Amino acid sequence: MTDDVILGPGDDAAVVASPDGRTVATTDLLVEGRHFRREWSTAGDVGHRAVAQNFADVAAMGARPTALLIGFAAPADLPVSWAEEFTAGVRDECAVSGGTVVGGDMVGSDTLTIAVTALGDLQGRAPVRRDGARPGDVVAYTGHLGLSAAGLALLERGVDGPAECLSEHRRPSPPYARGAEAALLGATAMLDVSDGLAQDLGHVCRASGVRVDLDAEALRPEPALLEAVRVLGAAPGRAERAARDLMVAGGEDHALAAVFPPETVLPDHWHRVGTVVEAEHETAGKSSDPVTVDGDPPHRTGWDHFHRK
Repeated sequence: MTDDVILGPGDDAAVVASPDGRTVATTDLLVEGRHFRREWSTAGDVGHRAVAQNFADVAAMGARPTALLIGFAAPADLPVSWAEEFTAGVRDECAVSGGTVVGGDMVGSDTLTIAVTALGDLQGRAPVRRDGARPGDVVAYTGHLGLSAAGLALLERGVDGPAECLSEHRRPSPPYARGAEAALLGATAMLDVSDGLAQDLGHVCRASGVRVDLDAEALRPEPALLEAVRVLGAAPGRAERAARDLMVAGGEDHALAAVFPPETVLPDHWHRVGTVVEAEHETAGKSSDPVTVDGDPPHRTGWDHFHRK
């Protein structure tokens, strides 16, 4: 139990300190068959993911993760060992993120479903919202892009590939501390990349009334991603293009994408990949897409929660 938790599990509700006077709060769901498959991921993997995807949202506000509440709905025939391994995965990822579980609930359900509410502490800083981007600002990301999507593609096709891609899909590794770092560096907008870089940056564009143009040459795939697209059958000479497409449209790596004033000096682990530009009215011959790559619409934009099967 961390210093943020005044009263942990055992009563009707937990008591969590809020030194800042404000609490960042977010919630998310993991549904078996939609967000994970037991034949692909261990219970421990799912526990890690449950923590990571929620505390990544806390970090994306520029806050420090503090506490989690977990709702666990499971079929009657779910082995107790699965639930125990899931709990161990949650515990281990909490140790990485710095937060802790303070409570939750359990109920029977035909579909294994996990609901997580995460809390965070702004530590006196203003939250980094999505509506602060201005023309001339630079776009940068930190963490991994494309590895999780490549890992999912490898699993769907039943082929072996780079361990880094499979691991990032099963157990994403958000750069938790870099959310607060971005806030201290003066980030004007930020979010975590859960549905694809282009799709998520589109939220920033709509909230801020701007567009973003990504620089294809600045999107430099990691070696594991290049290897994965070759394993997946990318044509000779097309591997880098295929890898960039996954960086732009893949999701669930839970990297952080942020917008900074152009004069900001960024640490090396922040990769500049684009620029914020003026919004344009749709005209003949010009793209109305909020996010472009070298001025053109991306080939794919990202995950759609209600249409993709």
